[in-house]
Amino acid sequence: MKLSPKSIIMALALGLAIVPAISFAQPPAGGAPGGPGGGGGRRGGQTPEARVAQIDEAVKLTADQKTKITAILTKAAADQQAMAPEDRRGPKAQEARTATNKEIRALLTAEQQPKFDAIPAPAGRGAGGPGGGGARPPQ
Repeated sequence: MKLSPKSIIMALALGLAIVPAISFAQPPAGGAPGGPGGGGGRRGGQTPEARVAQIDEAVKLTADQKTKITAILTKAAADQQAMAPEDRRGPKAQEARTATNKEIRALLTAEQQPKFDAIPAPAGRGAGGPGGGGARPPQ
């Protein structure tokens, strides 16, 4: 059986049409929902940078505050990753989040603190319990 140039071109065109469809079926980079990066690959949480942006939107942080809060949140994320999986959703994790919020709150001015307290906790955390959504209690 001899293949004609026309049938070869058609087979190549079909193959090239399938490749993009297959690549779109792959999970987003980072392995978590929400598109490229998917929250930096952290399931159920935000990257420190995204959390700083959320806080900045609510309380208007200074450049110095952004730098310090990013460092606090980066350390907190590393500490959480170092926890045993069973501890990441239990009382130890809640204590760590409370301590992190207390550190952040200490960097804020008296005018910024109530605005920070009013920010909803990240999904799956805080006063709302599993599923989150509750406001952070004053500390």
